[in-house]
Amino acid sequence: MRSTLRTFALVALVTGFVSPLNAQDREGVMGDLLRDVGQVENKILGLARAMPASAHEWRPADGVRSTAETLLHVAADNYYIPLLMGIPVPKETGITREFATTQAFEKRTPGREELIAEVQKSFAFLKEAMRGMPDAKLDDPLEVFGQKNTNRGFWIVATTHLHEHLGQLIAYARVNKVTPPWSK
Repeated sequence: MRSTLRTFALVALVTGFVSPLNAQDREGVMGDLLRDVGQVENKILGLARAMPASAHEWRPADGVRSTAETLLHVAADNYYIPLLMGIPVPKETGITREFATTQAFEKRTPGREELIAEVQKSFAFLKEAMRGMPDAKLDDPLEVFGQKNTNRGFWIVATTHLHEHLGQLIAYARVNKVTPPWSK
């Protein structure tokens, strides 16, 4: 009994202190968004790794993104969205404020492992960009694609965009008889 209580206390201690650290030491909306993006990242990367190469090439219909194309789209926007807020992206992506460069990034055809590595790099960049924006700049106005918003609002858009494609990738996995790793 005493051993069980110690184990329970250790789990509670670790959960209580590690989870906030995983939020990248941010509080408020950015801490919440960082935690959420971290969870979506784990799920998207888990699906990408769980799906065989054949499922990466699968698409539900002509003219609809394949699994690999969807993963590249996620990576591209993980770079492009912060760029629209004035955060420089790694030059090797080739992505600039010109939307055509994002489309060119998405047209690449990396192998499965290179693709997964790129998605992982893009999430690291996105989270670093989020951590780097001071709370004082969250209310700064921003106009993107003719829509007025704030930096905070655009970080929320970035996060909801990730959820949209997580749902898409879950459906793609299920159709390809791949159970999401967290559902097993």
